[in-house]
Amino acid sequence: MGGPFSPGRLIALGVLLLVLGVVGPMLMVIGLLESTFLLNGASFVASSIGLFLGMLGVAMHSGRRRS
Repeated sequence: MGGPFSPGRLIALGVLLLVLGVVGPMLMVIGLLESTFLLNGASFVASSIGLFLGMLGVAMHSGRRRS
């Protein structure tokens, strides 16, 4: 049940990626990071993948509880 793709790990990884997807642009806005196309794209991808993994983890967790 623990495995590398357990719901808890997917949710934690999703939250981490979502936080990185928010913190990156905030650092660009306040001037600590230079806003580049690569960093903007990486922030968007991290946020999108984090949202997907988090939702997948929640779906796996709720499916496990019902059975």
